[in-house]
Amino acid sequence: MSAGGSDAAHGGGPRVSGPNVGNRVDVVLGAQWGDEGKGKVVDLLAQDADMVCRCQGGNNAGHTVVVDSVEYDFHLLPSGIINPSVTAFIGNGVVIHLPGLFEEAEKNEKKGKGQSVVIVLGTTKKGIGPVYSAKAARSGLRICDLLSDFEEFSERYKVLAQQYKSMYPTLEIDIDGELEKLKAYVDRIKPMVQDGVYYMYEALHGRPKKILVEGANAALLDIDFGTYPFVTSSNCTVGGVCTGLGMPPQNVGEVYGVVKAYTTRVGIGAFPSEQDNEIGDLLQTRGKEVGVTTGRKRRCGWLDLVLVKYAHMINGFTALALTKLDILDVFEEIKVGVAYKVDEELVPYFPANQEVLHKVEVQYETLPGWKSDTSTARTFEELPENAQKYVRFIEDQLGVPVKWIGVGKSRESMIQLF
Repeated sequence: MSAGGSDAAHGGGPRVSGPNVGNRVDVVLGAQWGDEGKGKVVDLLAQDADMVCRCQGGNNAGHTVVVDSVEYDFHLLPSGIINPSVTAFIGNGVVIHLPGLFEEAEKNEKKGKGQSVVIVLGTTKKGIGPVYSAKAARSGLRICDLLSDFEEFSERYKVLAQQYKSMYPTLEIDIDGELEKLKAYVDRIKPMVQDGVYYMYEALHGRPKKILVEGANAALLDIDFGTYPFVTSSNCTVGGVCTGLGMPPQNVGEVYGVVKAYTTRVGIGAFPSEQDNEIGDLLQTRGKEVGVTTGRKRRCGWLDLVLVKYAHMINGFTALALTKLDILDVFEEIKVGVAYKVDEELVPYFPANQEVLHKVEVQYETLPGWKSDTSTARTFEELPENAQKYVRFIEDQLGVPVKWIGVGKSRESMIQLF
């Protein structure tokens, strides 16, 4: 496949001539604050995929997929693993941390003794913050370290344990016991571990393959571009695909943004279109908006296209999956956020500062509801006219086509438009 010429199918302009690019990967990313239904989209696309990859994050993400009335909840494994013939690949980002460290940080925070912010942020309490902190401090222990020389690994583990014990004097770690557990994992894990960069290169430049990449979390939770500090610890925008899998951007093909037909958010932080009222309650109950990982109720509000546009600026979505449209079936009218005002002035961008974001006044367009059941629709034409108009309004505002519409929990409930 030549790298020259134009590549309109993948949303790009003319490409510089060069060596064979190889296989492209299609990417599924969250376009809001997570919980958009990425797992369902990945499951759909994985039915004829050869390989499905998770590129970043950890078990703080929860993806739910329903197949043949059976519900699967994934936290670390790619959702596409339901396809028995697919190869599941977890990219860079696995760092071994010390058991009990998170709990000690939580205990100190409650006592007011520590400087930990993990509880203040309202996180998933899965230890992702401490793991990524260790990674950034270059003190983390990786799988390649565990599988290399266990004696050297043990010495590094002991040093790391002592460092944390000095930081948290009441922290108790059974160092020898933990090392015994880790040693027992070596033989079990070794057959499943490959050098990630080499593995991806071979996959990209071998025989033609359909490769799917599944992002965890979402654009507004990105450590750099999200609503900081109320974010996750990884890059869950398109750049995380390259850094997480060790592959060049020229191999990125379609980038699918997953957008819920309204907006939800778990935990604290600014939420301009939130409806802390009966509308939000109705969205929450109809949508069964409870976190897969945490069990916490999600905050709910109208669809905010300002933040979805912002996600598109960063990710360059080539098409969208609009999920949970059926949750809006009962509304007489539906509001959509289309602009922000701060101090009576229109803001042409998504504010980075949390204090400014808290002051935002959302400008809404009000659209008529359809007041009818969409859950049995299997084509776009079978949707009520006002539901069709709602989808087209979103496309027009964002300048991105909607390729799928979700009207239920099952795989069969995804309407494909093109």
